[in-house]
Amino acid sequence: MKVSLVTDGIYPYVIGGMQKHSYYLAKYFAQQKVYVEVYHYVPSDREDMPVPFTQDELKFIQLIKIDYPNPEKFPGHYLYERYQYSKAVTQALVKRDATDFIYAKGFSAWHLLRYRNKLRIKQSVGVNFHGYEMFQRWPDFATGMKLQILKYPVYANMKRANYLFSYGGKISDLIKTKGFKNKIITIPTGIDANWLSIQSPAYDTQTIKFCFVGRFERRKGIEELNHVLSSLGDEFKFEFHFIGPIPEAFRFKDNRIQYHGPVYDQEQIQTILQSIDILVCPSYSEGMPNVILEGMASGCAIIATDVGAVSEMVDSSNGFLIEGNIIEGLKNAFAFFFSLDSSELNEMKLNSIKKVKERFTWDKVIKETILKIEECL
Repeated sequence: MKVSLVTDGIYPYVIGGMQKHSYYLAKYFAQQKVYVEVYHYVPSDREDMPVPFTQDELKFIQLIKIDYPNPEKFPGHYLYERYQYSKAVTQALVKRDATDFIYAKGFSAWHLLRYRNKLRIKQSVGVNFHGYEMFQRWPDFATGMKLQILKYPVYANMKRANYLFSYGGKISDLIKTKGFKNKIITIPTGIDANWLSIQSPAYDTQTIKFCFVGRFERRKGIEELNHVLSSLGDEFKFEFHFIGPIPEAFRFKDNRIQYHGPVYDQEQIQTILQSIDILVCPSYSEGMPNVILEGMASGCAIIATDVGAVSEMVDSSNGFLIEGNIIEGLKNAFAFFFSLDSSELNEMKLNSIKKVKERFTWDKVIKETILKIEECL
C-alpha cells in the first residue's frame, strides 16, 4: 500500500500536536513497510535540521517539501494562507503517480478537495481536523469570534472528503451532528513506547505533585486553574509545576508553585512528568491531547475536562473528568485527590500506565490505522 500524507508540517520542523501526530504516522507507516509520501512545510530557520527518520524508515518515506506563502496581515489572512498552501500541495501531488489513499491534516487538502473532479483525482481522501475546536465550547466571546470564521471552510472540507478521521468520544458525536456519520473512521492517537515508565513513581508522602503542560492559550483553562490554585490555603500540602510559556502576568508567588518555562527536550519533560502524581488539563476544547498520554505513560493520574476524546483515555480508574463549570470542577477534583490515601492514588497512577500499554502505543495504533484504510480501499 502507498499513502499520501498531506500536512502543514511535521515534528520537529514544526512544533504542535497535529505535527507530532503526522510525524509518528509517517514513522510507523514506514516501520510497517507502507510507502508514504509526506507533503510538509519546513520553516527557513529549521532547514538545516537533520532528517528525523532512520535510514530504514526512509526506504519507505518520500519527503516532499512545500513552501508556505508569505504571511500577510488582513482580516481572514489565516484562511487565505492555508488555502494557498493547500493549492501548492495539490500542484505537487498531481505531478506524481497516484497513491492508494490520501490522508490529509487540517486544511492541507482544501484546494485538492475543491478541484478533485477537474484534476481527475480518483483516490479516496480522509481528512483529520483533530479537535474541531471551532465547534466546541468557547472560553469567552473574543475567542469564539476568532473561531467562528473557521466553521464554514471546515464544514466544506468535511462535506467534500470521503472519510473523516475521529479520535472517538465527543469528536465522533460532533461529526455526527454535522450529518457525516457514515464517513467516520475512529482511531485513537498514540504515543511512542519509549514514553512508558517502567514503574509508576509511588506517592508516599503528604505532598501531592501536580503539573500543567501546554501553550499559553485562553482555551487551555490556565486562568481558571490559577483561580483555584490561589484559593488553596496553607493547610494543603502540594507542589504545582507549569511547563510552558506562561507570561509573568499570569504567574503568582507561592513557594508551592514552580514555573519551568518552555521545555522542548523530551527527556527533560519525561524526567519532570515521572516525578509528578497528577497531570492537569482543564481545557475548554481539545481533540485527543498528546500531553495526557504523555502524563499517563509517565505514571500520572489525570484531571481533565470531558471534551473531545479525553474520555477515551481518562475515567474514574485513573483520573477525574470535569463536566460543566471548570472552576467548580477543578475545586472538586483537587478535593477528591487530597482525600485519597497513598494506595488509592498509586493504583490510579498504575492504571494510567496500564491503559497506555493496552491501547495507545503507536505500534498498536498504526496497525489499526492500516487495517481501516485497507477497508476503505
